[in-house]
Amino acid sequence: MSDQLKWFKSSYSDDEGGNCVEVALSTTIHIRDSKVPASPHLHLTAPAWTAFLSAVSAER
Repeated sequence: MSDQLKWFKSSYSDDEGGNCVEVALSTTIHIRDSKVPASPHLHLTAPAWTAFLSAVSAER
């Protein structure tokens, strides 16, 4: 399934081997490590993704 998804790399990820996160949007939100794209990835519902983003934003 991940071959059919359009992945977007986080703007906070760099090309120097740092933390690299990619997200793909479909009926669920998919999150993976861009350094290991074939590895398993997370699947979240839209409400869970929204709650995650709200929590992360509150920490800034």
